[in-house]
Amino acid sequence: MLLFFHGRECEHCLKMSPLVTELERELSVTVDRKETWHDEHNARLLVEEYDVEGKRCGGVPFFFNTETKQWLCGEVEYADLKRWASGGSGHAE
Repeated sequence: MLLFFHGRECEHCLKMSPLVTELERELSVTVDRKETWHDEHNARLLVEEYDVEGKRCGGVPFFFNTETKQWLCGEVEYADLKRWASGGSGHAE
């Protein structure tokens, strides 16, 4: 599963949103979008399960691939987003 944690008014997240839509179209995948600034459950999920108490990125946009356990932080180029979604490079432990 591909996760995109974002904030509704976050300018960096707003820039990434069309790239996520293009990724879904091009790769025929679904990215689960989780708004964190106004949704306490999603904010807690981000910090407690995926961003590990802010040690990986410490904010949004934050992308996590549950299959590969790789993540991306902040604004990234489309090629990097596509590679991450396809199981390629990203940050990993």
